[in-house]
Amino acid sequence: MNIEQIKTVTKLYETESNNFCGYHVTINNSNKEYSIPNDDGNRHYQAIQEWIADGGTVIDNGGVE
Repeated sequence: MNIEQIKTVTKLYETESNNFCGYHVTINNSNKEYSIPNDDGNRHYQAIQEWIADGGTVIDNGGVE
């Protein structure tokens, strides 16, 4: 995955603790979706951070209430 492929990024939260744990990513022109952990060493996580730095907007639904 590279930043040109990213369509949407949504924050993911752990069900029980409601702690931020990663991202849900959809890909342009595809039915592909990924769950990416909150891990600086993950190459997809790094692509998301680059996409955000380039002006991408992350959807944050605030987790479970």
